[in-house]
Amino acid sequence: MTQPRGIRAFLIQNRKSKIQNRIGWFSGAFLITTCLIPTIIPRPVLGAERLTLSYGLLERSISVQSLEDYARTGKIDDELAAYFQYAPKERLEQIKQVLLTPIPLNVVQVSQFLYTPIGERLLENLATVIEGETRATGLYGIRAALILAAAEPEGLTLLNVLRKFPSSRLSINLARALQLANLAQSFLNQTQQAIALIQKEATQEATTASPESISNTINLLQPGSYQWQKQTINLNDQSRDRIYPADIYLPEVSQPRPVIVISHGLGSDRTSFVYLAEYLASYGFVVAVPEHPGSNAQQLQALLSGRAADITSPREFIDRPLDVRYLLDELARRSRSEAAFQGQLNLEQVGVIGQSFGGYTALALAGAPINFSQIQQSCPPPQDTLNVSLLLQCLTAELSLPEEYDLSDSRIKAAIAINPINSIVLGKDSLSQIKIPVMIVSSSNDTAAPALPEQIQPFTWLTTTNKYLALISGGTHFSTIAESPNSVIPVPEQVIGPNPALAQRYVKFLSLPFFQSYVANQPSYLTYLNADYIHRISQQPLPLSLVRSLNLKTDNTSLLQVTADIETEETLRSVKNSFFEKSTTLLESFEVPCGTLLCRRP
Repeated sequence: MTQPRGIRAFLIQNRKSKIQNRIGWFSGAFLITTCLIPTIIPRPVLGAERLTLSYGLLERSISVQSLEDYARTGKIDDELAAYFQYAPKERLEQIKQVLLTPIPLNVVQVSQFLYTPIGERLLENLATVIEGETRATGLYGIRAALILAAAEPEGLTLLNVLRKFPSSRLSINLARALQLANLAQSFLNQTQQAIALIQKEATQEATTASPESISNTINLLQPGSYQWQKQTINLNDQSRDRIYPADIYLPEVSQPRPVIVISHGLGSDRTSFVYLAEYLASYGFVVAVPEHPGSNAQQLQALLSGRAADITSPREFIDRPLDVRYLLDELARRSRSEAAFQGQLNLEQVGVIGQSFGGYTALALAGAPINFSQIQQSCPPPQDTLNVSLLLQCLTAELSLPEEYDLSDSRIKAAIAINPINSIVLGKDSLSQIKIPVMIVSSSNDTAAPALPEQIQPFTWLTTTNKYLALISGGTHFSTIAESPNSVIPVPEQVIGPNPALAQRYVKFLSLPFFQSYVANQPSYLTYLNADYIHRISQQPLPLSLVRSLNLKTDNTSLLQVTADIETEETLRSVKNSFFEKSTTLLESFEVPCGTLLCRRP
């Protein structure tokens, strides 16, 4: 199939003028990566004209035409039959879907992502697995195939990617693929062990919890009794040349009420947690939700449309907490001069809650300074890191070191961080400086800010007396985020995970008693912050656990550094032998000469 002249020129121009930027792609990168990985992950059903699976001198191959015929007609020819006879029917149907299902990204969006540092890091890793006739063909070939496939009328499908790969030979390095898979499995095993420990600890805490009366328990499913109104204000911090809006939810009250600030994540906006803002306002809290202009949905849209080169800048790690501080200052000013705000706000009782990048924002405001020493030691992250959030956190290495950044705010009395990113940018030394109550909310299936390095272990670094770790088993990075009318990229259901409405109810159930107890000084709400109560409200498919202490019995390095070791090499040798034996048996059973399938025995 010939390439359209415009698309070919577009690709050549992109190669000649490689975009040099410093993108800390996190929320958008995770979403795009999640969408693209199914098109390029090594499977025994890929190919250019032919796909070759190689392990040392051993090779097997299969034609793309056979795959296309099967995907479009369901016909299994003799070549496919030799492989498909071992696959269950449901897997065969999945193969069809993987080959033909388009990913909702256009050519500009794909190109913009693949020329970012994170996109190029992904391509470099993939080029060690997916190889063309030369190593360069692998890296550039993958990028070219993805961009050209996205320009096809059918869109970015795996079949189009295969057809656009600019090489007659496409080989999967099985040894490298298995090594990466082993690293991922080791990381997953460590995470599952930590999750099992949390669940065990939560069960023990629930069993030994003192029997507190809950006969007059408030039904947290229901909104509170306060009526409220929303006002949108515009802020202009001239000292930072920063203009941004904020939504203020004002309950109808006769005396000043505590204030809760909600900080959205990267690529989101102030509508992402409307459900929580309205809920807290109905219980008498004033809720303030700023929009962070350098890391919101509008900035992501600008990047994907080609109008911006960066999704965010290192300065956002400074500006986000300062956005909140300036917002509180502005609310204080308006409470003295504007009737709508007079007598409404108690700005000495403030809580903050944030998700993802907003989780970092909450922890920074709570008293954790940026840890430049840790950043210098840990950045850039390892080539094979499974924690994509480190690529965002390491942007802070570009901040000027001589300047002292004070991002905390003494008005804030408690903080909740949902799926926060913090392991490098804050780290143990900084998190241990927080003195106010903190709750960390983690999702076990979060692949953007993985639970173990970004929430579970950081929880153990907290030294504040009142600390909580809530774990949503089966939850993802997107489970607690409400669908926004300003969404830039539709998030696939499999990325959001099961039952996001349940995860969002959990956020309400956790936030209200936490802020009532530690911001509004209503200790009676502590009844709801114990493992026994959380166990009772927990539901499938997202069981919820709550602990106040955790002992991982390991240090940072041994727990989180996942590397290939002797066990990995033994696993690879075992798989190699098994692969060779099964392949040879298969060929012999069909009485097919080894050369027919490009087989070379070691």
